[in-house]
Amino acid sequence: MRAKTAIGLPMQIDRLQRRSCRGFTLIEVLVALTIVSIALIALSQAGGRAVDTQFQLEQRSVALWIASNRLAEIELNQPISPGTRSGQLQMAERDWRWQADIVLAPGNQLWRADVRVYDSNDALILTHSGFLAR
Repeated sequence: MRAKTAIGLPMQIDRLQRRSCRGFTLIEVLVALTIVSIALIALSQAGGRAVDTQFQLEQRSVALWIASNRLAEIELNQPISPGTRSGQLQMAERDWRWQADIVLAPGNQLWRADVRVYDSNDALILTHSGFLAR
C-alpha cells in the first residue's frame, strides 16, 4: 500500500506539486535582475545621448542664424571692403562671438565672406560662407 498525504493524495504526487510551486531560485532572480539592470543602463545612456544631440543641434541652429545675420549686415553696409570684422552678441540667452573674413573670390567678380561663430568658451561652433556682389 502506498503512503498517503493528509489530504489523501499519494506521497509522490504531493512531492511533485511542492516542487513545482516553490517559485524561482536565487540564481534565476539574479540573472533576471542583471538583464533588467543592463537594459536600464542602456536606456539611460540613450536618453543622455539624445539630450546631448539636441543641445548640439540647438547650438548649431543659433550659430547659423548669427552667421546668416552677419552676412546680411555685411551685404547691407555697402561698399564692401576686404578685411576681418568681429564682434560679440547675445542670442538665445547665451553669449556668442563671431569673426568674418572678407576676401575676393576667384574670378574677382564677387566677395567671399567666411563667418565663424564661437560660443562663450571660444569653441568654434560653425563656419558659414557666402558670396556677395562686388
